[in-house]
Amino acid sequence: MAMAMAMNVSSACFCVSSNRRSVNRVRAVASEDFAASKIKEDKVQLGGSDLEVTRLGIGAWSWGDTSYWNNFEWDDMKMKAAKAAFDTSVDCGITFFDTAEVYGSRFSFGAINSETLLGRFIKDRKVKDPEVEVAVATKYAALPWRLGRQSVLTALKESLNRLGLSSVELYQLHWPGIWGNEGYIDGLGDAVEQGLVKAVGVSNYSESRLRAAYEKLKKRGIPLASNQVNYSLIYRAPEENGVKAACDELGVTLIAYSPIAQGVLTGKYTPENPPTGPRGQIYTPEFLTKLQPLLNSIKEIGQNYSKTPTQVVLNWLVAQENVVPIPGAKNAEQAEEFAGALGWRLTSDEINELRSLALEIKPVIGFPVEKL
Repeated sequence: MAMAMAMNVSSACFCVSSNRRSVNRVRAVASEDFAASKIKEDKVQLGGSDLEVTRLGIGAWSWGDTSYWNNFEWDDMKMKAAKAAFDTSVDCGITFFDTAEVYGSRFSFGAINSETLLGRFIKDRKVKDPEVEVAVATKYAALPWRLGRQSVLTALKESLNRLGLSSVELYQLHWPGIWGNEGYIDGLGDAVEQGLVKAVGVSNYSESRLRAAYEKLKKRGIPLASNQVNYSLIYRAPEENGVKAACDELGVTLIAYSPIAQGVLTGKYTPENPPTGPRGQIYTPEFLTKLQPLLNSIKEIGQNYSKTPTQVVLNWLVAQENVVPIPGAKNAEQAEEFAGALGWRLTSDEINELRSLALEIKPVIGFPVEKL
């Protein structure tokens, strides 16, 4: 039955083939329109807020970045690829995009700010399609010298200026501050009341901090919509440290960043071909050797659904319920592939099988300050 469902909703947005990698790919066909509409219909409400987003979003961490991604360089070719990733995501019905003021910024040695790029892409898209609706999530950097609630509003207005928007759908605290966290939460509440954001969330918050933020906002009648944390098949800390359970209990949506473990769960890396750059220091040949049994199982399960390993591991996260994965898309092909994680569902046995195999793998968190 699951296979039949997958076949019924498969489309150019759900499958990656050599034909679709051509520049002149044709998307305006009935099956593609149907697939995109199915994703748009399948939205989830973030926490107790009024905000609805697609069940899977796109992370823009790599856009403009030169400190961790893109082999430490950013050029016109990468710019065009990022724009193609944005347009393809929208074509496929995925309209939730997550960025941050520090992505590609002076703080992270970027060539151009990710918010600026996303704003440009939205503006260009609206010229062609004025009715397009995109949900933007961005984040406040709790830098040590930023104090009080006003600093949140000031940073938000700067983000809005870069994005070229008057408001955003979701504004998040990127990480807990060294001090002043209560003021930051007050700032989130002020942003909602001033109509600058539709919903607010946090990121990299522990269970205790999550509960404290939830209660402080609740006193003002404002729901905490989300907690964005590192969560993937091989990094299941949110299941083990109480964060996932607390999110489920409080009705806070868990947004999963690095859901494909920075590309390691796609199967494209092997002990003989490890990732380059900073990721190569984390995902070593030794680690990749231990990962092979899990990757083999992911591949076998995917073949039953005509799905790629990437689509399987993203579907595994969606199947956990109350989870919205936000894989990073550098190009159109990746965006198109991510869309194929939706519209079907792994069985309970398959979900448990993958978790059981993953238990044999020592969790890898990735770059220690990957969200800064």
